[in-house]
Amino acid sequence: QCWRELNRAHGKLLLGTESQGGRGKEEAVIGQCPGTRVEVAAGRTTPGPGRQATRSFPLPVGPRARLAVGCEDTLGKRTMLPASAGHRWRSRFLMRWQEACLLGCWLSLCSAESFFACPSSCKCNSGNLEVDCSGLGLSSIPSDIPTNTRTFLFLNNKLSILPGAVFSNLSALQRLDLSNNFLDQLPQNIFSDLGNLTELQLRNNSIRALDKDLLQHTALLRQLDLSINGLAQIPSGIFDDLPALRSLSLRSNRLQSLDRVTFEPLTSLQHLQVGDNPWECDCNLRDFKHWMEWFSYRGGKIDQLACTLPKELKGKDMRMVPMEMFNYCSQLDDENSSTVLDNTGPPCTKGSPAPSKSKSGPETEVEPSVGCPQKQRYRPVSVRRAIGTVIIAGVVCGIVCIMMVVAAAYGCIYASLMAKYHRELKKRQPLMGDTEGEHEEQKQISSVA
Repeated sequence: QCWRELNRAHGKLLLGTESQGGRGKEEAVIGQCPGTRVEVAAGRTTPGPGRQATRSFPLPVGPRARLAVGCEDTLGKRTMLPASAGHRWRSRFLMRWQEACLLGCWLSLCSAESFFACPSSCKCNSGNLEVDCSGLGLSSIPSDIPTNTRTFLFLNNKLSILPGAVFSNLSALQRLDLSNNFLDQLPQNIFSDLGNLTELQLRNNSIRALDKDLLQHTALLRQLDLSINGLAQIPSGIFDDLPALRSLSLRSNRLQSLDRVTFEPLTSLQHLQVGDNPWECDCNLRDFKHWMEWFSYRGGKIDQLACTLPKELKGKDMRMVPMEMFNYCSQLDDENSSTVLDNTGPPCTKGSPAPSKSKSGPETEVEPSVGCPQKQRYRPVSVRRAIGTVIIAGVVCGIVCIMMVVAAAYGCIYASLMAKYHRELKKRQPLMGDTEGEHEEQKQISSVA
């Protein structure tokens, strides 16, 4: 553009043409590839062989040398200018423009070198702004990561502690992978500056607990992998600020139950992995079973949630367990609610003694404090065992009823026979003094009996 403006000032198109009148020629610029020398003419050549005084400027070589292509194309042109004394000032002005263009190209190369400076021993891709420090055995994250990094990979290292402000300058980060490390805890505000984060990989670490405000500032998060850790529970409210989350993996942890309220804010969730956990299919998992059925109904995909306890349901998918198995849970809730209403004292917490009750009277006697009663744990029973119990009880009751009917019938028959016999005996009764008649009567009675 500078060359064209100068040519317009001269009033003629000078690129690749010769001056009119057959005057001498002045070679303006001879441009070469980056890394060589660019010569700028400072004198005038006359027709025929001759020499010229030149100035040279070295151009640096770097990974962004292609930025100099524009300058190379511009400076690589041969421009013929009139060499008369009246146009000498134009030649000097043109030379200054050439030097300024070379200086601009050199500054562009230097800025390109420092724009995406890769940390030592890491691999960088300037095309997608990726920094890969995987498999280097590092125990800490490099501090010289470019601020415009979008993808940071730190897999297969020895990272065990994350400082609170390690990602404070990486606000443009979109993908973060810290898998296969030794992390056991995460600071509460570790991801507070990563507002553009869309993918977070924390697979195969030793994380045992999560703070409910850990993902509070990552509203754009779409994929979260927490598999192969030591999580025993998921805090309620940790997913409240993740409306865009589509994929969640909780495989291979120590989860025994989940709360439905924790997963209800995930309106965009499409894939959920909860397998390989020691699930206890009791009342604590009943509400989450309802949520799983709703999640599958709206098109979500979830892997198998195999029960570990009780033994009757071991290995069965929680979704296949009928809801009738959890009918006792409502009775348990009713009992708990009635217990809470009856208890007028302060709540009994674990590890604290129950409040003592005092009796009114002349001498107040304080009952010794008793520890909180242990809550009875209900577990669903097998349907087959319940049906078998009902059948056996019915058979036993039937047999007892039949025996009672047979005994009643026997008693009625015996009573009717005895009454008939007494009536006949009275008709044939001899005189009162006849002893032989009495003996015969006793023999007949004994024979009838």
